Formats: sequence, structure tokens, C-alpha cells
Amino acid sequence: MIQHQQQPPLNGERQPGGDTPAYQPASGLNLRSQKPRDGKLCATLEAAIRRAGLKDGMTVSFHHAFRGGDLTLNAVMEAIAGMGFKNLTLASSSLSDCHAPLIDHIRNNVVARIYTSGLRGPLAEAISRGLLAEPVQIHSHGGRVTLLELGELSIDVAFLGVSACDPAGNATGQTGRACCGSLGYAKVDAAFARQVVLLTETIVSYPLAPASLAQDQVDLIVQVDRVGDADKIGADATRMTNNPRELLIARSAARAIVNSGYFKTGFSLQTGTGGASLAVTRFLEDSMRRENIHAAFALGGITAAMVDLHEKGLIGRLLDVQSFDRHAAESLARNPGHIEISANQYANCRSKGASVDRLDVVILSALEVDTGFNVNVLTGSDGVLRGASGGHCDTAEAALLSIIVAPLVRGRIPTLVDRVTTCVTPGSSIDILVTDHGMAVNPARAELAERLKAAGMKVVTVEWLRERAEQLTGKPQPLALTDRTIAVVRYRDGSVIDVVRQVRE
Repeated sequence: MIQHQQQPPLNGERQPGGDTPAYQPASGLNLRSQKPRDGKLCATLEAAIRRAGLKDGMTVSFHHAFRGGDLTLNAVMEAIAGMGFKNLTLASSSLSDCHAPLIDHIRNNVVARIYTSGLRGPLAEAISRGLLAEPVQIHSHGGRVTLLELGELSIDVAFLGVSACDPAGNATGQTGRACCGSLGYAKVDAAFARQVVLLTETIVSYPLAPASLAQDQVDLIVQVDRVGDADKIGADATRMTNNPRELLIARSAARAIVNSGYFKTGFSLQTGTGGASLAVTRFLEDSMRRENIHAAFALGGITAAMVDLHEKGLIGRLLDVQSFDRHAAESLARNPGHIEISANQYANCRSKGASVDRLDVVILSALEVDTGFNVNVLTGSDGVLRGASGGHCDTAEAALLSIIVAPLVRGRIPTLVDRVTTCVTPGSSIDILVTDHGMAVNPARAELAERLKAAGMKVVTVEWLRERAEQLTGKPQPLALTDRTIAVVRYRDGSVIDVVRQVRE
């Protein structure tokens, strides 16, 4: 006969002569209590801000999947300012022309500090002339995750615009009027922020799947009229060029790739922003078909050109941290081989596996390059902030072949100079500079220069190109800058690589 063991009394005390503790429920505990099913939903943006516990001096973050069409940041900051908050740190993965309203928030001490990968437009102009008391911290896309992991950047409340979500917080950017595609930067904010607030145009039935952001990362949800204008995601920086000079540069860069030794089935590539950089894919397609070469994957900000090669079977997978145009955003929803990745997986040098470390070829643009192959993608020839660090230094260092494409001169301003105004990517990471007057190979890559020469390509020295630029433009005048630092440029590991000085009036 089976004997049942006597159960210890539920009094929370050890019994005499025994080691087994006994327990009893807490007095008055309601075991049937239940959370409100849709308790994350907030009636207004102001209510969401209050429930998130925002206080003066905290850090708020945003993503830039909508690029120039972003409507979320301005709406949130207007509400925050109206509620009287001060001395906030703004941590947006990037800032664009559309964020000019931040100027007033800085003047009114709503925003006191900024972390971002780049600045453009009126906001950048104002900061270049000393608007912000503290220097802007400029980081790369991978470097932003590093700063979060190191604890220097700590997000209190992340406000993330998404095209659709369900009442639990499962969210996507792949459907609806505000279809922006990948939420690769928002993924990082959702993982690190103490409070995550979703702004959405559409709330759908539970469960939304597949979800870019998961319900267990989301605290609050507010439905708004607009989070972004998807038609403005693709701007001039992501246009496909018809400019003859840019096409000449792109054709030369494609030839360099084909003859570099890295052009073989299974290779991987990324193209940065800028007309010539994006146009390289046009000319690579011809060579890929002619030589029956298929790429394993393309990485980074995915464009319509990359989607086209993928759908033609020439690129196996698209690893998308940010969809650069509506066509790419729509592809993410319909193509199984188009895969969304986070900024951590994309480019964080401290991660357990960054995709940039598997990259063979990257084609990048530049505002300036110097004779040491150092690259500036941040400040213009007048010293004003006009661009973004982005993934430039992340990909240039990690890829096996890093190519810079740029015209030798722009107007009467040389692109190739003795020393760049601002160093974002060190010359040790750059292998080839392709211009409309010839290409130069970094002396550290002598074997690469020999391969290109053996293929019949004309390779000149960077010094020859520098002299040619000076013949066309004359010797440039030194910039008039003050001693005051208005921005600190951080390398991908968090270290300081350069500073930006205030423009002298």
C-alpha cells in the first residue's frame, strides 16, 4: 500500500526535528488579481510621458528609420517642452534637416546635451556656430551600441515610432502608410532603455507577427496620427545618379572590385550613401552576369538597387539594418531572403558577432580625403557640420576591401587635401580612393595595387591626385575656426578620434 507523506503545516517555520521549511500564503493575497489586458495603451502622448516617469536631466532616445521624413522626434519634444521638462540629453541615432525645431528646445534649455551619429540642416548650422553649451558627441552606428554597453550613454525613455503594433507592444515597420522597413536602430533602444514608449499610427489585433520589437520590451503605447512620411526616407543621399562624372567614378570602382581578387562567388558587399557609391551596383551587375558570380549577401542600409540584384538571384541575402527607400522597405515584408538585423548585430565591435566582420567589399563616399587616406564625412569645406559618421568607420575597418568614391573637386573646392578638416575614418582602414581623375591605392596595400595594374588599370599615387586637385582649384585657404569644441568625434570603440571646432564668424 502506498503511504502518503504528511505535508508540513503552512506556517513558514521549520518543524522540530526536521529540515523542511513550511510556507503559507501572505495574508490577504488576492490570487485572482489580473493586470488590465490593454494596460499599456495611453490616451495621449502627454499621458505616456507622465507614465514613463520622465524627469529633468534624463536621457530620451529616438531612431532615424524615417530619415528626412521623421515626424516622431519633433512631436515628442514639443510635448516634453510643453510639460516643462528641462536639461535633457537627446540620444537620437541620427538627426536630419527636419529636426530644425530642436534649435528652440536647445535655446530654452529643454535639451542640454546630444548624442548622435550625424547632424544636417539648420540644426547643424546653429550648433556649428556655438548654439549648444556642451559639445555634441558624434558616434558611429556600431559605436552607439558600444557607448550603451559601456554605460556612458544610458537611456531613460526611448520614444520609438513604428508603423503598426498590437496592444501588447509587438511592433513592425513593414506595413501601413508609414512603412519604413527595418527597425534595426530601434531594436537597440528597446533592448537598453529603462522605459520604452511606442508611437504608432495603427494598432492591430494581437498577436502581430512577425514583430521587429517584442512585447516584453515595451512599456507603453500611444496612437498618433503620423509617425513619419515614408516617401521622404529616400533623399538625395540615397538617389540613383545619372550624373556623368559620378557614373565614371562608379564604373572605375566596379572595375577595381572585379580585379581586386575579392570578386568571386560567395563574396559580400555594402554600398554607402551618395550617387557614385550606389551606382557601383549598376556596373557590378554586368560583371556578375558575365562571369557568373553570385554574392552571398549585401549588408547595411539596403536600397532599391540591392533589392533588384537580390530579386534577380545575384545576391543571396540582404541583411538590413535600415531600409534606405520605400522599395527596400516593401521588399523586407515580401522577400524571405531580406532579413532585418539590429545595429548591434550590424556593427558593434563589442558584440559576439558583427556582420561587418563578414564583409568583403564596402564602397563609401567622402566629403574630404587627405594624402594619408583619412576620411571626413562629417564637416564641409567651411567647417560646418553637414553629414554623419554613420557606419563609415565600422565598415571601413572591418571589410577586406574598403573603397572611397569621390570627385577630385566639388565646384572650386578640392576633395583631396593635405589634411582633412575632421577625421572620422582613419587612413589605415582605407584601401582605394577612386576619383574622376584616377585611382590611388593605399601604400600599405602594395599587393592590391599590383593586381589592379596587372589587369590593365591605371593606378596613380595619392600625391599625384593631390597636385592635380590643386592645379584645378588653387591652394585652399585655411578655415577660420575658434578654439571652442562644438563636437567630439568618437571612433567605433568609444575612443575620441577628433574634435570639431566652432566656425569663426
